[in-house]
Amino acid sequence: MTGFGEAKTSEDGVSYRVEIRSVNNRYFKATIKMPESMQRFETEIDKLLRAKMGRGSVTFNLRLRDDRPAAAYAVNTAMVGAYIAQLRSVSAESNGGVMLDVGRLLEIPGVLMPPQMDEEDLTRQFAIVERLTNEAADRLIEMRKVEGQTIANDLAAQCAEIRRLIEDVAERSPTVVDDYRKRLKNRLEQLLGGVVGGSLAPHEDAIAREVAIYSERCDINEELSRIRSHLDQFAALCAAPEETGRKLDFLSQELLREANTIGSKSADVTISQNIVSVKAAIDRIKEQVQNVE
Repeated sequence: MTGFGEAKTSEDGVSYRVEIRSVNNRYFKATIKMPESMQRFETEIDKLLRAKMGRGSVTFNLRLRDDRPAAAYAVNTAMVGAYIAQLRSVSAESNGGVMLDVGRLLEIPGVLMPPQMDEEDLTRQFAIVERLTNEAADRLIEMRKVEGQTIANDLAAQCAEIRRLIEDVAERSPTVVDDYRKRLKNRLEQLLGGVVGGSLAPHEDAIAREVAIYSERCDINEELSRIRSHLDQFAALCAAPEETGRKLDFLSQELLREANTIGSKSADVTISQNIVSVKAAIDRIKEQVQNVE
């Protein structure tokens, strides 16, 4: 689910700002952006985010500004001197037509060296970052809860629609066999009506056997029962406090499998139309549960 959380503070001349963003993803994927001095703690930040969120593409961004004099970068004078010496020779060859820009020199990799921080200072700074990360993650989760309630309401509505359609199918199902018996009997009567001395009576047993075979082939009671069970489990999982996104994803696949089985068994137009609507609702559920943690 989507969300945003931030937290910031200033302590001992150092300003910290943590921003965490998340967008939908079937799995958890973290992108962590930190200053070079703090990159050694990237694994700890990843573990913290995973403990807070089970799904989503999460972007973590730490901005750190150190205004202390000790945080100033040191100039690698030996390297600068080597560059200047080379540039002077170029300038001499061009009769003084080359100008030295100190600012450009400082942009050369390796010219500016970051200050060395002792272990105690790094550990103290990370403790602050860890606290801010927890605060920002909690704010992000609160934002995700609002979206989660909207998703839960939509999932409940789709499940209610599936249940309604399934009950219509269950009510229609017993009449399918009776309709088949009547159609088969009428067809035989038409065929035998043109035969001299033709009688339907000797064929009643054959009709009964054919209807029994058809009834067994198109029986969908088990599938209907399993769909009802899946819907009950779905509702229970939606109300559960723990992470249920992957379980809901699995149940939506099972719902679709049962609906496909019913559709393949039934030749009734009304049932087929209802199953098409059921599958459409299940597709909407499958899309939504990808956003559920």
